[in-house]
Amino acid sequence: MRTKVEEIRRRLPRLVTNLIMAIIFWLVSVFIPPTLADVIVPGVNIEASLLVWILTILVLGIFLVRALSDALVLGDVLTDVLVKRLGVKEERSPKRAAREFAYIIIIVLVATAVSPLLANIQEVGYYLSTATVYIGLGLIIVFIYDIGRIIYEIIEDKADSLADRFTQKKQKDKSSV
Repeated sequence: MRTKVEEIRRRLPRLVTNLIMAIIFWLVSVFIPPTLADVIVPGVNIEASLLVWILTILVLGIFLVRALSDALVLGDVLTDVLVKRLGVKEERSPKRAAREFAYIIIIVLVATAVSPLLANIQEVGYYLSTATVYIGLGLIIVFIYDIGRIIYEIIEDKADSLADRFTQKKQKDKSSV
């Protein structure tokens, strides 16, 4: 139990710091590029606003990926604690199901955020946006199927152990009579 507490103490501040930095860079990407709308970067011949926006979005993405990795580790630790409190003996399956549920949420968020950006690309934006939605939907269906399979296996194992317990009790009652 000590390692889980240490892991939470180590990961939680990093998660919060990475999320705060991501919010700061998101704010920078919203408010700074409009102030540079008329400035052209020499040698590259692109607007400075686009360059600043791209750079801030890249840095934002880095902080979000770092926050996501810490959140997944914290999710694993919290899932372990929750699974043990619920009395489920299987260690990997519930953890994997919880992780896949987190992946579903991430897929929905990413597809929702990326789809409008891709739709703005000339000529192929519509196709890229549609492909993003369908790829996300396909991944979600696969994850939901796997979660259902995991839950079914857990329930089946619990039902079998419960049935074994009842039959053992019934046999014990018959032998004592």
